[in-house]
Amino acid sequence: MADLLERLGIAHPIIQAPMAGVSTPALAAAVAEAGALGSVAAGSAPAAALAQQIAEVRARTARPFNVNLFCHQQPAPDPAGDAAWLAYLQPLFAQFGAAPPATLAAPYPSFGTNEELLCLLLDVRPPVVSFHFGLPPAGALAALRATGATLLASATSLAEARQAAAAGLDAVVAQGLEAGGHRGIFYPEPGDAGLGTLPLTRLLVRELRVPVVAAGGIMDGAGIAAVRRLGAAAAQLGTAFVACPESAADAAYRARLLSPDQPPTVISSVISGRPARGFRTRLVQAVDTPGRPAVAAYPRAYEAARALIAAAQARGEADFGVQWAGQGAPLARALPAAELVRVLAAELQSAGG
Repeated sequence: MADLLERLGIAHPIIQAPMAGVSTPALAAAVAEAGALGSVAAGSAPAAALAQQIAEVRARTARPFNVNLFCHQQPAPDPAGDAAWLAYLQPLFAQFGAAPPATLAAPYPSFGTNEELLCLLLDVRPPVVSFHFGLPPAGALAALRATGATLLASATSLAEARQAAAAGLDAVVAQGLEAGGHRGIFYPEPGDAGLGTLPLTRLLVRELRVPVVAAGGIMDGAGIAAVRRLGAAAAQLGTAFVACPESAADAAYRARLLSPDQPPTVISSVISGRPARGFRTRLVQAVDTPGRPAVAAYPRAYEAARALIAAAQARGEADFGVQWAGQGAPLARALPAAELVRVLAAELQSAGG
């Protein structure tokens, strides 16, 4: 366990999950300064935008941080399926006085085919790089490894974790079903193994020879201590950091996260085309209905959702949006990021971790 913390350059076994759209350079830097691992979510960011984020983190801290990348498989063209999805959404667009896009295009490429992004990372050399939705090509992994970066990848099953370990990753993030945001499934077609954080963590600890980081539903020091007892080297927390003032969450998102009447979270694919856990906002309620057609492929479906959200919010519908959250959301606390890390570390020590 200590070996991974030393390699990551952190004092506490805590990683702030990347959370594309919510995490910020200020959040990553504050977490890093407090002795945990902050993360920048490359996700859908163009190379120039990611370069700016990395520069902002480095302007705020000299400590290590993580850059997370999406490695999804590029979907095959499906004009008929895209048209059916847009036709299904048309009445919702009409409610807000708008029309859906005429066609759908992938709003961002996979890192696996993004040479510009790879060149940027080889130039700026972030100390930690992590992958979601799969792994990049072997050549990209070798190039990143040659920079001295520590490499991590999310896995939702033993098969995915074995693939990551065989590719030479330094650690595997065991993403349980409780986790907020997108499921990190490598290949969606066979379906989701649906393993929770505790059994997945224990399974990977037993079967792998690389360190395991537990993720999903962990919100406090007691949760971190629990997965450490199962053999995890560290815990990755996402929803716990959404309410921090440094995050980019909007007012409606924060209000729901901290509400005593918070609704349960659900896993749905209607926003992006891939299953993701979040609050059942009005968007999810309106779109994920019985009898709906197949959702357009990821990430093309995101283009339709973003256009619909923009149309709704232009009419003042603040709840018609995306609010990713894990099952531990009711345990959220609105603390500055550095203070939250200190509280988590103290709770972990009290719990014997």
